[in-house]
Amino acid sequence: MLTSIAKSLRGGSHLRPAFAISHTARYLSSEQETFISIDRSNLYQSKDVPNQSSKPAVKEPETEMARHLKSIIQFRGGPITLAEYMSEALTNTTSGYYTRRDVFGTAGDFTTSPEISQMYGEMIGIWCVAMWQQLESQIKGPRPAALRLVELGPGRGTLMADLLRGTSAFPSFASKLSVAMVEVSPALRKMQWKALGCQGDCPEDNHPTSPITGTTAAAGIQVTWYRSLEDVPENRTTFYIAHEFFDALPVHQFQNTSDRGWCERLVDVAPPESPYHFRMVLSPGPTPASRTLLPLRFKGLSITQRAALNAIEICPQGMATAEALGRRVSAHGGAALLIDYGQNGPYQSSLQAIKDHKFVGLFNSPGDADLSAWVDFGALKTSVESSGAEVKVHGPISQMHLLHSLGIQARLQQLVDNSSTEEEAEGLIKGYWRLVGSTSSRKKDGVPGGGGGGAREKDGEKKELNPGSENNDAVTTGNEDSLDGMGETYQAICIAPVLQKENNDAAAVEFVPVSF
Repeated sequence: MLTSIAKSLRGGSHLRPAFAISHTARYLSSEQETFISIDRSNLYQSKDVPNQSSKPAVKEPETEMARHLKSIIQFRGGPITLAEYMSEALTNTTSGYYTRRDVFGTAGDFTTSPEISQMYGEMIGIWCVAMWQQLESQIKGPRPAALRLVELGPGRGTLMADLLRGTSAFPSFASKLSVAMVEVSPALRKMQWKALGCQGDCPEDNHPTSPITGTTAAAGIQVTWYRSLEDVPENRTTFYIAHEFFDALPVHQFQNTSDRGWCERLVDVAPPESPYHFRMVLSPGPTPASRTLLPLRFKGLSITQRAALNAIEICPQGMATAEALGRRVSAHGGAALLIDYGQNGPYQSSLQAIKDHKFVGLFNSPGDADLSAWVDFGALKTSVESSGAEVKVHGPISQMHLLHSLGIQARLQQLVDNSSTEEEAEGLIKGYWRLVGSTSSRKKDGVPGGGGGGAREKDGEKKELNPGSENNDAVTTGNEDSLDGMGETYQAICIAPVLQKENNDAAAVEFVPVSF
């Protein structure tokens, strides 16, 4: 259902999104030259449409991506969707944010959990081992001889590297492993190749449609790189890991108006007097996206919830991806662990831009700033549960709960006991608190607990994500000396199979995954 809708929303952009899961969800791909025609007459810039903060005093320099986006808008003869703007700015093959440089870590624009501490990847590895053991104990008949780990959007490869190193202590698990990395960026693939310790040099991406395969030197584990989830074969039990993957998928935004009903927020070229090159405008009425996406998302909301919304943000590609993962787990076994910053319900407007560890205006330096939106886990759950797949979605639970249930405190103690200096021990403790701390954390054993948020770390001030909404999650993160926590801001859900009893006529057994 969702994939067919995604097809109908395709525009004319000539790119393959770096975080695209399936070409059926690439509604901005070049496979179809069907443009969304938008009536430009009576477009207006409503005061309710969020404007950029920290406006520059003069017109900012025009980036290569800004010129590219202007050419698209001019060629179309009208504004483009926010989803297309986001997809182009992030993943355009020549000037997209993710395709040109290393954006992770202290030298990049944001720091993710795996970059903060080795314990993060180790705990996800423990989850995989425990899930494998749990599934094996409940499987009727022969046990699977092989297990595949698939990571979506692996970044630098830090999480998978720490996971494989940690799980090497469990030979019965590690001996069954092969790894698939879903990554479209050639630059990031090379970083991942190096992080995983694959033998030799990473092959050049001369055949974009063909997978790239390497073998880890330490354990001889085969690692294969694919450009999309669709390319990963469905032939064995698989664990899927998606950490900070869904937040980078393009979103549409809609606004309920008193005289026009639900209109879509669109991106147009800004007037000459504006300090930015682009501005947000509203469509004069319903659009193809509003007609298809709003009924889908409203299906999972109560009448009261729908009535309270005067705006909503929807990620169709994320919903289609979650549905695809549910079908894969249902058909071939395994599980999917999805971790991101978000909540179990819709946002009105969460899209944000980050550059040099600081929030900037949404249209500031397109192509040079990261764009991400907080994840509506309720939408992901609804997509999976309405697909007919024999799976159940568990959660969301907080990252703090997940990591504590997996034993991160015991691992921290072990690492601190084995540390050689006070500075090393202090760094481990700080990393722990940044992973599990929250707005409710307080000083404990001399270590301050830290503030709220933590989603994609930035420096300094708080940022109100949803002005006017009742859920104004403020992000407070900071420099390398801060102890601001990600423990409650980050949430996790698990897509797990519904196991059948040995007697096929009997009712299915509810499987409760580890930590959930």
